[in-house]
Amino acid sequence: MTDDLDDFKAMMDAATPEPDAKRRAENLKLAQNNFVHSQGSRVVMRPTVKRGPLARMTEGAKSMLNAISHRGVLTATTAIAAVALVMIVPQSRDIVVQPLSRSESPVYESEADSAVLEEPVIAAPAMVEEYAAPAQSKVAAPQQGIADLGFEDGARFGIATGESAQKTVRPDVGSLPLPDTEAFANAENNPLKVTNEEPVSTFSIDVDTASYSIVRSSLMRGQLPPKDAVRVEEMVNYFPYSYPAPEGDAPFRPTITVTPTPWNEGTQLVHIGIQGALPQIVDRPPLNLVFLVDTSGSMQDASKLPLLKQSFRLMLSELRAEDEVSIVTYAGSAGQVLEPTSAAEHDKILGALDQLEAGGSTAGQAGLQQAYFVAEGMGADGEVTRVVLATDGDFNVGLSDPDALKDFIARKRDSGTFLSVLGFGRGNLDDATMQALAQNGNGQAAYIDTLSEAQKVLVDQLTGALFPIANDVKIQVEFNPAQIAEYRLIGYETRALRREDFANDKVDAGDIGAGHSVTAIYEVTPVGSDAILNDPLRYSAQPVRDGSDEIGFFKLRYKLPGSEKSQLIEQPILSTQGEPTDDVRFSYAIAGFGQLLRGADYLGRWSYEDAIKLANAARGEDPFGYRAEAVTLMRLAQTLTR
Repeated sequence: MTDDLDDFKAMMDAATPEPDAKRRAENLKLAQNNFVHSQGSRVVMRPTVKRGPLARMTEGAKSMLNAISHRGVLTATTAIAAVALVMIVPQSRDIVVQPLSRSESPVYESEADSAVLEEPVIAAPAMVEEYAAPAQSKVAAPQQGIADLGFEDGARFGIATGESAQKTVRPDVGSLPLPDTEAFANAENNPLKVTNEEPVSTFSIDVDTASYSIVRSSLMRGQLPPKDAVRVEEMVNYFPYSYPAPEGDAPFRPTITVTPTPWNEGTQLVHIGIQGALPQIVDRPPLNLVFLVDTSGSMQDASKLPLLKQSFRLMLSELRAEDEVSIVTYAGSAGQVLEPTSAAEHDKILGALDQLEAGGSTAGQAGLQQAYFVAEGMGADGEVTRVVLATDGDFNVGLSDPDALKDFIARKRDSGTFLSVLGFGRGNLDDATMQALAQNGNGQAAYIDTLSEAQKVLVDQLTGALFPIANDVKIQVEFNPAQIAEYRLIGYETRALRREDFANDKVDAGDIGAGHSVTAIYEVTPVGSDAILNDPLRYSAQPVRDGSDEIGFFKLRYKLPGSEKSQLIEQPILSTQGEPTDDVRFSYAIAGFGQLLRGADYLGRWSYEDAIKLANAARGEDPFGYRAEAVTLMRLAQTLTR
């Protein structure tokens, strides 16, 4: 009996084809790519596997062979299983499962133990080609090669594999937990500088507000925000301030105030408030907008595509008949769903918005190419053309690296088409990509977590978001070592520039929109103060007080829109300068709040309670309730840290 069993096994081995490792790898890769394409879903660990009939039969045979020990029964059952396998295996070698269309995406069951595909799917070659090239629509996308996009490696095009393929999230997977893939653009807190060694500080201004909204989103869910999500300057600049308006034809006006530091005895805060001019709305040029909408599978959540549609409805009401709107979407591929249309045709535009549905992977590269191509066809002399990208930031097909996006976006910016970015939803929010896009596209990055935030960004502040009054705005402060021993810039870690960049007009920097205000705060330590943290060096020359009240010198460079040459504003900073208004004190409270969230080392015993008291005392009129809301968030953070 034993010999018969051995002979039978040998016959089975001989009848089984030799494994083809190369073909197996290709099939697996195609199946994974097709899974991403059809589902818009990351590859996550499944609790159980629901298998097809072939797999179930082979598993049953394997179970019998492993579980049964009686030699006689083993022989009989092995023979039965072998007959079944001989009948099935040769025929199944030529079977190729046809790929599912987007409208036929497999449906997940609600129970966690059965949330899997019925069968693996093998993609046909045509499906692979669809990833590599945008689908043609009413407006054909330009054919751009690798060199035109600034890449040396063609592997960055086409299907996303590996880490990038796993970033697509499907929010409707029943009770399965979804991994958190959020990525934030930030750096370590600015260090304390010794004035005698490094007296000059240079940075680009920042009018983005995304960080504050992300912080609010986290706290309202009962969680402290990730430290890297906290950019203090964006929290401070979230609030409107009533700084003195510019006079004459100047695009903006700086106001400098020097006051004692609330959290540190022996130091001072140098507060720089810059107010942009607000030109008459009737004078604005026609506006060409391309709404670039992410409709990938990760956008299905209520806080993403549905909120996006509601937000654009609000924005549409602020546009004029001479303004034009087009809509481009991207998921597995890009396409234009609304040709350039007068903003007066509300029903047509809203109808196109309402038809958008989420599904598929995230072809960010194809979407950007298509949107810029459409925008270039809409623009005319004297008009403002802008792409407004609305996404959760998950770019997993094509240009998925923030650094790789910069050159492409910068070239389009230089041609006159700007880019603004609106973020939606949490869980896979790629803030790093969004920041890279907005900063290089001369646009603002905002995060929309509520309809009220959409009202603030897309209605109340629409003019500032879409119409720049100055480009490449840079600030440089030189501190007087005879008066100031140490200093540190609070925030702006991702906006630091080299000293020589200030006078170099080829170096890109931030823009100021109509009516925008920008705030920057330095903490400085006067010479002789007990708060000095660095010991003097043995061989360094110690500066001697020169008897002047000048503690530093402020410089600002900017370009008027369309100009290649910058203009300079400069003024001294005095040790006693300006009055601490409610705006100034409230900005201090928010700066302290942001530093507490980041775990800064320079606040001593200053606490959330101190931030709350300072914010309440400086709340002022607060017509929209933004400052009252900030106090609520401080209280939540205080509770969550206990």
